[in-house]
Amino acid sequence: MSSLPSRSWVEISRRSIAANFRAVRDLVGPRVEVMPVVKADAYRHGAVEVSRILLSQGARWLAVSSVEEAIALREAGAAARILVMAGCLPPERQALLDYDLTPVIHSLDELRVFDQLAASRSVSPACHLKIDTGLGRLGTLAGADEILAAIRSLGNVRLEGLMTHLATSADYSSGQTEAQMAAFDALCAHLRHAGFLPPLLHVAATIPVAYGRRQAWYNMVRPGHAIYGYVSPVRGPAPPRLLDVKPALSWKAAILEVKDVPEGALIGYGGMFRAPRPLRIGILAVGYADGFPHRLSNKGKVIADGRLVPILGAVSMDLATVDLTAAPSLRPGDSVTLLGAEGHASIGAQQIARAAGTISYSVLCGISPRVKRLYV
Repeated sequence: MSSLPSRSWVEISRRSIAANFRAVRDLVGPRVEVMPVVKADAYRHGAVEVSRILLSQGARWLAVSSVEEAIALREAGAAARILVMAGCLPPERQALLDYDLTPVIHSLDELRVFDQLAASRSVSPACHLKIDTGLGRLGTLAGADEILAAIRSLGNVRLEGLMTHLATSADYSSGQTEAQMAAFDALCAHLRHAGFLPPLLHVAATIPVAYGRRQAWYNMVRPGHAIYGYVSPVRGPAPPRLLDVKPALSWKAAILEVKDVPEGALIGYGGMFRAPRPLRIGILAVGYADGFPHRLSNKGKVIADGRLVPILGAVSMDLATVDLTAAPSLRPGDSVTLLGAEGHASIGAQQIARAAGTISYSVLCGISPRVKRLYV
C-alpha cells in the first residue's frame, strides 16, 4: 500500500524548520532559552520529525499540550526536557514521573498532590507553576503570599519555572498585555524578595518575540507559530517586526478527473455554482475530511499550473472542484497546490484563514492525519 500514489499530501521543509528556530534563537540571544512548541503534532507538521530537526539545531526543551503527546516523543527517542503545558488527568500523574516529564501545575492543590506523589516515589521532579494573570483559563489565581507558602511547604518537588499566558499580545491598542505583565512582575518581585523565585520565567510566545517586546522574554520563550514559518498580524501601534521566518509546509492534491462542462451546468452539492460559460473543471482528491475547509466553498482558490484558480461549488468530504480553464495542460494524476507557492503564485495559511473565516493556526492544525507527510 505504501507504494501507491498519494491523493493529498504535505511537503515539509526540514531546512525551513531549522532556519526558523535559528532565527528565533538569534533574535532573543544566548541568555534566553528557546522552547519550541510542538503540540498538536507540531501544528500538523509531524511532532516526531520536527522535534528531531529542532534537537539537531540545539533545542534543549520542547513544549507539548498533553502527557500523551509527550510520551510519543519520549518513545520516539526525544531526550530533551519536555514541558507538558495543558495539565494532566489524575490517572496520568504517574506517567509524568515514568517518562521524566515536566508538568505545568495550575493550582496550589495540584502542586501539593504532585509533591505527595513525588514523596511516595522518593524522587524530586521539577515542575513549572502557571499564574492566571488575566487570560482566564488554566493557572492559579492565588495571591503572592499563598503561593509563597505553598512553595515553602514543598518537600520533594522542585519549582523550576514560573509562567503565564498573554491574552492579547497581538493587540497593541489594548493595555491587557501590560496589565498581565505587571501582575507577573509583581509576583516575581515578591518571590525574589523572599528568596524563592524559580530559575526559569516565561511569558512570550511568537508575537512578543517577533515584535521585540523584550520585557516579556525573561529567560525563556515559547515560540510555536514562528517555528512553522508564521507570525500572525497585529493590531494597533505595533513596533516594527524583527523576526523573519518562512512557511515550512506546502499542501498539494491530485487531480482525479478533468472534464468540460457547458454553460449553465450546476456543480457540487446544492448546486452552489452554475457555470456562467463553458468551463474545464478539475475534481481534486481532497475535502473537508482532509482538513480542507468547507467554508472555502465557492470562494477559495488553489494554484494550478502556477495560476490562482477558483474553487467551484461546495468542498465536500473527499472532493473539491476547481476551474482549470486557464490551465488546459493539466490532466488526471497531476497536482495542484492548496497551500504554498508555485510559479509566481502563492497561498499562505493566513490567506486561507481569511477566506474561511478562521485563523491560520486552525488551518494548519486542521490538516487531517490521512494527508500524507513528506519531509524534504
